[in-house]
Amino acid sequence: ASDVYKRQVSIERKIYVLLNKPKDTVTTSDDPQARRTVMDLVKGACNERIYPVGRLDKNSRGLLLMTNQGDLVNQIMRSRYHHEKEYIVRVDRPIDAVFVERMAAGVYLSELKVTTRPCKVEKLSKFTFRIILTQGLNRQIRRMCMECGYHVRDLERVRIMNLTLDGIAEGQYRPITAAEFAELQKLLRG
Repeated sequence: ASDVYKRQVSIERKIYVLLNKPKDTVTTSDDPQARRTVMDLVKGACNERIYPVGRLDKNSRGLLLMTNQGDLVNQIMRSRYHHEKEYIVRVDRPIDAVFVERMAAGVYLSELKVTTRPCKVEKLSKFTFRIILTQGLNRQIRRMCMECGYHVRDLERVRIMNLTLDGIAEGQYRPITAAEFAELQKLLRG
């Protein structure tokens, strides 16, 4: 009975980890092609199985929240909640005002046959912009850029709601703080 009790206690432990995912790492728990996964990076985080909240494609880098709490995953991922995710993006040619306006207004993605939700876009330099999305379509930013005639050279997620990359080196992780978790819960309650 003590074994069952220990297993039960361990299953009920809530784990929240912030990971700074590097490029060339896949956001999956298990990869049949034996590529480096986010699970390889967080092996020492805990004994329980944790999962990424959302995805970052292999060529993207930045913030991933990982947890063993399925309810939290659902609350953050459902697009109807309009939770903000912020990215810094570098493209292959100079950014102009037309590009910024078009991206911010919403872009029709011919591949998915959907128009993206309006978002916040800010030019940071000749080739770099900040974008804050409230939806998470598959490869959304890359597709939006392609529709506007641009190609993404670097894409980094720097924020999910109130959670940021601050203090987490690329390839490293840390547990979420009590203050971050309290603010996250407040935002999720709306």
